[in-house]
Amino acid sequence: MVCIVVLFCVFFMYCSSCEGVKNLPENVKFPAVFAFGDSLADTGNNNPLKTPIKSNFPPYGKDLNGGLPTGRFSNGKIIPDLIGTEGLGVKELIPAYNDPNLNSFDMKTGVSFASGGSGYDPLTPRITLAIPLSTQLELFKDYIQELKGIVGEEEAQQTLNHSIYLLISGNNDVANYFNVGVRRIQYDIFSYADLLVTRASSIINEMYRLGARKIAVFSVIPVGCLPAERTVLGGFTRKCAEKINQGVKIINAKLYSETNSLTQKLPQSRVVFIDIYKPLLDAMENPQRYGNLSYTSYIAS
Repeated sequence: MVCIVVLFCVFFMYCSSCEGVKNLPENVKFPAVFAFGDSLADTGNNNPLKTPIKSNFPPYGKDLNGGLPTGRFSNGKIIPDLIGTEGLGVKELIPAYNDPNLNSFDMKTGVSFASGGSGYDPLTPRITLAIPLSTQLELFKDYIQELKGIVGEEEAQQTLNHSIYLLISGNNDVANYFNVGVRRIQYDIFSYADLLVTRASSIINEMYRLGARKIAVFSVIPVGCLPAERTVLGGFTRKCAEKINQGVKIINAKLYSETNSLTQKLPQSRVVFIDIYKPLLDAMENPQRYGNLSYTSYIAS
């Protein structure tokens, strides 16, 4: 259900009503999907890195491609894959830019630059040894030059302007803010939210400068409901850490406002805020609404 909500919201960028893929006009085509951010969008970029944030070992990937781990932080597909396949029909999987086996088809139809453990805050990837968003954009610049070499300048520009861009970040920033403590000494949650949103805005502006026009900016998830946070702050019953989730709400509200502002400021752009906080929290609090979903297994997945 959560994946469907995400897809419907993405389609809302191009349709007057959020009705799903079957109602997309036939002439609406998206040549590629590009992803930036953290583990929710990392399809294997962390594999060659010297970081503890990795998922290229079992049981990760047990339900994908015969059970061979790919570096996705999931048992199967993750958000870029789902949007690229069920949502837009671009291709089955969105590969990592770090994948040594990339071919010309992969290059023409989109890749992920995301890195598990990254964040809007420059301090976050320094702690986790992930790829900073600023470096992800540098890699995107390298990609653009490679794409031009494959399809030529004009087609490359068309691909860049008409593709879907996913920005999924902020989750590790929140976790580090409440757990590491360095930023809490420097900022209260409101000023830290401003820092994150300012960084997000800078990233989006740079994506636009490089050719992105349709950008989906995902909300921060209910970080207070992650297993580690519930264990430390959830008490005997391991409830969600409400203090953390309240901080997430503050960040999401500011991020929502900024995305609306950017759409007005950036000509011919559509910058859309995708709220995955509410459906994820609802699934955690009301698992019976979603069939056989187990609360504990859901949040630990």
